[in-house]
Amino acid sequence: MYKDKLDKILLKVQKPSRYIGGELNSAEKDPKDVTMRFAFCFPDTYDIGMSHLGMKILYSLINDVPEYLCERVFMPLPDMEEQMRGNDILLYGLETLEPIKNSDFIGFTLQYELSFSNVLAMLDLAGLPVYAKDRPELTPIVCAGGPCVCNAEPIADFLDLCILGEGEEVELELMRLLERCKAEGCTKHEFLVRAAQIEGIYVPSLYDVQYNDDFTIKSITPLEGAPEKVRKRIIRDLDKVYYPETFVVPFSEIVHDRAVVEVLRGCIRGCRFCQAGYLYRPFREKSVETIEKQTISVCETTGYDEVSLTSLSTSDHSEIERMLAALANYSDNARVNLSLPSMRIDRFSEELLDRIKSVRKSGLTFAPEAGTQRLRDVINKNITEDDIMKGCRIAFEGGYTAVKLYFMLGLPTETMEDIEGIAELCQRIIDLYYSLDDRPKGKGIKISVSLSTFIPKPFTPFQYEPQPSEDVIIERQKHLMEVVNQKKVQVSRSHFDVTHLEAALARGDRRLSKVIFTAWQKGCKLDGWTEYYHYDRWMEAFRECGIDPAFYVNRQRSYDEIMPWDHMDVLVSKDFLIREDKLAHSAQTTPNCKEKCSGCGVRGCPVNEAR
Repeated sequence: MYKDKLDKILLKVQKPSRYIGGELNSAEKDPKDVTMRFAFCFPDTYDIGMSHLGMKILYSLINDVPEYLCERVFMPLPDMEEQMRGNDILLYGLETLEPIKNSDFIGFTLQYELSFSNVLAMLDLAGLPVYAKDRPELTPIVCAGGPCVCNAEPIADFLDLCILGEGEEVELELMRLLERCKAEGCTKHEFLVRAAQIEGIYVPSLYDVQYNDDFTIKSITPLEGAPEKVRKRIIRDLDKVYYPETFVVPFSEIVHDRAVVEVLRGCIRGCRFCQAGYLYRPFREKSVETIEKQTISVCETTGYDEVSLTSLSTSDHSEIERMLAALANYSDNARVNLSLPSMRIDRFSEELLDRIKSVRKSGLTFAPEAGTQRLRDVINKNITEDDIMKGCRIAFEGGYTAVKLYFMLGLPTETMEDIEGIAELCQRIIDLYYSLDDRPKGKGIKISVSLSTFIPKPFTPFQYEPQPSEDVIIERQKHLMEVVNQKKVQVSRSHFDVTHLEAALARGDRRLSKVIFTAWQKGCKLDGWTEYYHYDRWMEAFRECGIDPAFYVNRQRSYDEIMPWDHMDVLVSKDFLIREDKLAHSAQTTPNCKEKCSGCGVRGCPVNEAR
């Protein structure tokens, strides 16, 4: 254990509580008493990782098996890394304070592409080679899950295997297989060949990728019995699937410092830019009774006085009003606030407003995404200006004076008229506010506009579309600033260089592994943090590797091109994505799943079965 060494260095770093473990509800097991050790690595800081629901679920799931141990591992900030390297402390788990290199599994959850460099940094800090080919021993098995493994090709050279889809069932299947293979004296390769037969397991080394002369992909060939397509794992019944009765409670404040209850998975909407909306299909709900039971449990065992009812679109739950009514008795008596972080403006109502007033006193957030109805139809947002105005009216009449609006620049078919439409929409909201007799008296309105840049992502209809060049994005940002009402509208913009790199990593192939390795060697890590992000070093890495990021980012892709991720099956068909992209270019919308099945290819969809 590193306890004595840590005692000497922790007062030299910021927020030592990030690095000590021992929090309320954390697992306490002696490593000598377990047969399997899983190091669950979140490739970012403690404050961010401890807010992640997926880690909470799988951490408790594994630790509920008496003979298994799951430890939490996070990326240290530079001050702690410097102390660790200077005092011979390898990356360790918070539960045992022992090096994770002795674990059976080292598993990363990949939630965003800018965390890729942290995977290499953490492996190196753990005292392990970063390339999978240089780790021939059976253990540790370095694996990854999360949304980014839908296209794990850019980091394929560093991973032994990936878990595609939802992990509650497959995680334990994988651990039991390794337990058997250890007993049988199998090699790592023998284990990986057997693991590839488990639905949802992708073993990169069992696929041969060939390229054309223009660097597009020529073929992806499975080897040694690996499936031609890796089919993602899904949980059919959310009322029966494992969910923790409690969560680890941190000593210090984290990004989302509250209890969390998942109310549904998937999304019915089908926004054409939104990767999560396609990756997490089909749409599945928990019953009100299950949500109520889990809410009470997690609040009572953690002491939190706020619970977030989380999902991609919480207000789309078919029994949202009954759910809130059922939770009201407990929350009011226990003085627990209910937070609904994901609301659709066309589902916003006075009832929902009453429930969130105690949590969101300063303002409400909506995402029109585009300033004109034409462009909202292109992206299949399926909300009208009337929906936006109705939602804002309810908010203003309910006492709110601030609204935050999310928009996206660089969407397919976007014109300057669409940019001007953002300013015009903001002005109409301002006019609405001052036209209301029962608005808050003596207070002006504040509109915050957040501008992100469109990033084409795998498994969306827009996976074929280019991201506009930097000059185009800057021109459109500048034009919006010229036409917007500067006094009552505050505009914040994303940095193009960040979205440019994210797009390259999102749509990249295995050739990018050497770029990521080179960038990491140049000191790139914690790329999601502005103060540690070095775009110039990333571009140097691309140049030194002879790779142009524009090939991945700014190129229109044909419908018949083999994508780097074509051997992944997330259940949504390629024909459907192509059809949706074509509809986008004619500004035609597709109804949401509850209105009409669009034939996306997901078999056994509960929404369709219920009709």
